[in-house]
Amino acid sequence: MTSKEIRESFKSFFASKGHQIVASAPMVIKGDPTLMFTNAGMNQFKDIILGNAPIKYPRVADSQKCLRVSGKHNDLEEVGHDTYHHTMFEMLGNWSFGDYFKKEAIEWAWEYLTEVLKLDKDRLYVTVFEGSSEEGLSRDNEAAGYWEKYLSKDRILNGNKKDNFWEMGDTGPCGPCSEIHIDIRSDEERAKIDGATLVNIDPDVIEIWNLVFMQYNRKADKSLEPLPARVIDTGMGFERLCMAVQGKVSNYDTDVFQTIIKAIGELTGYQYGQGNKVDIAMRVIADHIRTIAFSITDGQLPSNAKAGYVIRRILRRAVRYGYTFLGQHKSFMYKLIPALIETMGEAYPELVQQRTLIEKVMKEEEESFLRTLEIGIKLLDKQIAESKTKNSTILNGSDAFTLYDTYGFPLDLTELILRENGMTVDQKGFDAEMQKQKDRARNAAAVETEDWVVLKEGNTEFLGYDFTECETEILRYRKVKQKNSEFYQIVLSQTPFYAEMGGQVGDSGWLIHDDEKIEITDTKRENNLAVHLSKKLPLDITATFTARINTSNRTATECNHTATHLLHEALREILGTHVEQKGSFVSPSVLRFDFSHYQKLTDEEIRKVERFVTAKVRADIARVENRHVPIEEAKMMGAMALFGEKYGDDVRVISFGNSVELCGGTHISSTGRIGSFRIVNESSIAAGIRRIEAITAEACEDYFYTQQDILTEMKSLLNNAPNLAQTLRKFFEENSDLKKQMEEYVKEKTVQVKELIIKKKQIVNGIDVFVLTNSVPAEIVKDLAFQIKGQFPANSVFIGATDAENKPLLTVMLSDDLVKDHSLNASQLVRDAAKHIQGGGGGQPHFATAGGKNSEGLSNALNEIISKIK
Repeated sequence: MTSKEIRESFKSFFASKGHQIVASAPMVIKGDPTLMFTNAGMNQFKDIILGNAPIKYPRVADSQKCLRVSGKHNDLEEVGHDTYHHTMFEMLGNWSFGDYFKKEAIEWAWEYLTEVLKLDKDRLYVTVFEGSSEEGLSRDNEAAGYWEKYLSKDRILNGNKKDNFWEMGDTGPCGPCSEIHIDIRSDEERAKIDGATLVNIDPDVIEIWNLVFMQYNRKADKSLEPLPARVIDTGMGFERLCMAVQGKVSNYDTDVFQTIIKAIGELTGYQYGQGNKVDIAMRVIADHIRTIAFSITDGQLPSNAKAGYVIRRILRRAVRYGYTFLGQHKSFMYKLIPALIETMGEAYPELVQQRTLIEKVMKEEEESFLRTLEIGIKLLDKQIAESKTKNSTILNGSDAFTLYDTYGFPLDLTELILRENGMTVDQKGFDAEMQKQKDRARNAAAVETEDWVVLKEGNTEFLGYDFTECETEILRYRKVKQKNSEFYQIVLSQTPFYAEMGGQVGDSGWLIHDDEKIEITDTKRENNLAVHLSKKLPLDITATFTARINTSNRTATECNHTATHLLHEALREILGTHVEQKGSFVSPSVLRFDFSHYQKLTDEEIRKVERFVTAKVRADIARVENRHVPIEEAKMMGAMALFGEKYGDDVRVISFGNSVELCGGTHISSTGRIGSFRIVNESSIAAGIRRIEAITAEACEDYFYTQQDILTEMKSLLNNAPNLAQTLRKFFEENSDLKKQMEEYVKEKTVQVKELIIKKKQIVNGIDVFVLTNSVPAEIVKDLAFQIKGQFPANSVFIGATDAENKPLLTVMLSDDLVKDHSLNASQLVRDAAKHIQGGGGGQPHFATAGGKNSEGLSNALNEIISKIK
């Protein structure tokens, strides 16, 4: 079976068992502060599992794009070196939310593997949870009993808590799990060693499917309580499954990767299977190209922050392997996208639709890193040369870490270059710097959350589309500690507060009861819960409160949000329909809109966009809102679904005339209330991605007043000239002429000063000493020093002890022979003498300067330098 056939067979099988087949969620997660990427199939169902979202389908199955590179599931450094770890992978899974449990999950897993895929039953082993005395949990005999219908007891192995007890996190749903392993060794090898002894030890007896039986809830005090609605959550690695079905011993030998690996070979001239390092490089690139492409289609571009930094690291790792082992010193990975599309484009059409963007972003990122790589290599060459002058064969660990952290130089590349130069790296020093960075990151991200204190059962009803205040009660609350601060998360029965989502910031406001007014500083969305943040709790947490938002902030935010919709329409109208939204940020003070476009907007285009939006504002178009619209009907209305967003079956559609968008945010009632619109900045944030920053309403008025005040002040400075531009142009021309005249004057004076210095030459210990004192600008002092050296290239010293604007300056220039033959050092001379002027400095052996605070010490500093001329 091909990989495409295997994927479809899984979906078809579980559809026949009454499962709703759902689409993969985006690999890049938005709106969840606990995760950057989807790292397991269950992520998109987390809200259902936690009880924060209703169960729409009790049985679900899918193939989910996943990414594991950071945090708990950090597999990045192993990828490519073995045959079964990946960054991006597909997870086949089936779920039951309060429906079937262990019996059916085990029966169907066995049926699918052995009856549909025809895997050899004699090669399969399973594990069950052995129990834990510290948790008070016994062996999972229930699961073991079901497995005994299909396997002998010697193939049903006990697994410890680490391998066979699954937990969502430090708190939350958890439970025992049962893993299915397959022995892919040859018959000869199997005859020598029993596969049961190699489970979780030898990668040739590899786990392919994990059946998780969520039946407990882990509390903050680490105790367990039964889960009210039990959940089945299974996950099967698609790539590993293809390896087993296709009779391969490596994931990379399957058709999932071979098309890409062959394309790499054609591009580089290397053949897979010819050498270890070459093979590793090809596996790294074949894996990473998938991660990078899918991240871009989901809206995550490479950057220096958070998820973007992870993607940049992955891309740079692939480029570095191509550079070092495949001789690719020019961008090449973007040329592999057609091969990726051939393999996965049918299952994931977003690859086809966004091919141009993926290629442009990757090409620019590759070229940028290759430039950085060249800089890093030059820096390392310099460090090697410096080490050799000190007769050292070990590179300092902190220097190696700087190369790694700043220039993207992995340690193995540094070691490779050092080895070629007969050197090694201080591994302990490097590890120490790495640990310091990890500790800093861990401390910055450390969050302690107490258990929820539940006052009432229920879910929050959002009323913020229609009301700015409402009566409410507290359903639950908990204390959170983060970065030496404490605050409370409060969940209300109903709320007008919009929780941050879709680029729109959360509302602030107040909870009011009698004379008490508790400030809500922000509203976040966590696991589909609208949590209101406050520095303190009300005195009476059981009271009925008035929840009231800050309406001025909400109105300003709504003006900016509606303006983003009008801006999107304007860009597509003026630049073309290739424009697609790639991100947005909406707050009371500013709006930011990221979009696909391949060149800088001209001033004329920006003006056209502003005029288009302003015309829509003047037209005072009323908002048309349609809630709970089926997604297909919304698309027929003209609403665009954005890549990287996960939509439900029913959506909300916001229209302002011809602007029709799927949107869950809040908006102004009509465009006229926006008042004004102005673009304040347009820039590039990645290849093929532009960013517009704009302002509206009162912020726009403040901007205009500021510009007007600047113009008024400029006119006043220029005697209220009627034509300001013409007057300024004349002013700059006159200034340029005066500057040229001044330069000529300075040049003449410099010649005169130099002649005077030469005339007053001193001879100290047979050496010509030229001294400059008095008040002279620093740039002229430097110019004179180099002129003197040029005229007297041997046996000469220039010493400047000058003062400009009450800032003392010492300058020393030595001829090359004094540095070489007399062991004089200009840098050491100025450093020693700088104490007289209460300062410091340094430079090169032949030229150095020092500044200070005490001009009265210049004479003593000069005498000390002269005394050392020998």
